[in-house]
Amino acid sequence: MADIVCLGIDPGLARVGYGAVVQSGFRLRALNYGCIETFPDMSFNERLLRIYDELQEQIKSCKPDIVSIERLFFGRNTTTAEYVYQARGVIMLLAAQNKLPVIEPKPNQIKLALCGIGDAEKTQVQGMVQRFLALDEVPKPDDTADALAAAVTGLALQFSS
Repeated sequence: MADIVCLGIDPGLARVGYGAVVQSGFRLRALNYGCIETFPDMSFNERLLRIYDELQEQIKSCKPDIVSIERLFFGRNTTTAEYVYQARGVIMLLAAQNKLPVIEPKPNQIKLALCGIGDAEKTQVQGMVQRFLALDEVPKPDDTADALAAAVTGLALQFSS
């Protein structure tokens, strides 16, 4: 079985977590992970461009086979949702331009895949990311750990999509 690389992404506008995970048989390991930050003093277009450029560099660097982008859930804050959905659109465009299949797990699917229960606490998911990927510590900020969790889930779901 050939190695499969999944680039997991936790979309946002202020912070976009990313994490590339390679699956070799039943073994998982993190290739690269981090967080792209944009700032309120940047124009909205500059923020989107930074996300685009930095994620494009990650795609070139890790050469993923698939991308796993966490689906968004917003309660009442529709203004924030609008901006984040536009950032998510840039991420989806990048995947399409690079001809990468996209898996879009819901937050409860990620929790279920990593912890066995769909209503796991954020700290439980982060602990399982650390354990599954044999990392020395939980990746920070949370967006980075969430992106790695999305990548692990994307690898688990790749044949069911």
